[in-house]
Amino acid sequence: MIGQLNVKHKMGMGIPPQSFTEDMTQNQAEFMNWYNLFTWEGKEEGAYFDAIGNRKDVSCLIICTDWCPDVIWNVPVLFRVMDHGRIRTEVLPMEQHLDTMDLFLTDGGRAQPIAVFADSNGDVIGKWGARPRYIQTVMDEFRRRHPDRSAPDYQENVSHVRKEIAKLYNAGTHYQAVIVQELRELFNQF
Repeated sequence: MIGQLNVKHKMGMGIPPQSFTEDMTQNQAEFMNWYNLFTWEGKEEGAYFDAIGNRKDVSCLIICTDWCPDVIWNVPVLFRVMDHGRIRTEVLPMEQHLDTMDLFLTDGGRAQPIAVFADSNGDVIGKWGARPRYIQTVMDEFRRRHPDRSAPDYQENVSHVRKEIAKLYNAGTHYQAVIVQELRELFNQF
């Protein structure tokens, strides 16, 4: 399905990463903390993304908001990697681009952030998000065990799984290296 989507009409409609960060109304300090904690786990990772900077045919659109915890943890990594790789990057605020968000649902929901990668024609060539796979697996398993979102105890249960996910993120910066590896795998495909 990815290869059939085109986002050319959205390119140029987003905001630059720096503007997104400066204009955050929620979680800005925590966002900047994770941004500043980013480091390349190995020299080869940084070198890989440095080398792809020669490709001017890839753009990244990040669909997100500043209130979502996953955005606070993951978008700083996306910004760092895209900046290092000199990949043209724009943020599409989710509430203003629900039509685009709805093309990239996760398990039928508007999980964010979603990083959409497009070629120079606007054809979608890949996507990443909303979480590193090992963290997303926790939510996937929860949803498998609790498919009825209208169940009386659903909100209490989802609150518990969100706390479990937060513990995984807050255990350190390992998740950032996982995102870098997942992005590298994705970029190897195009």
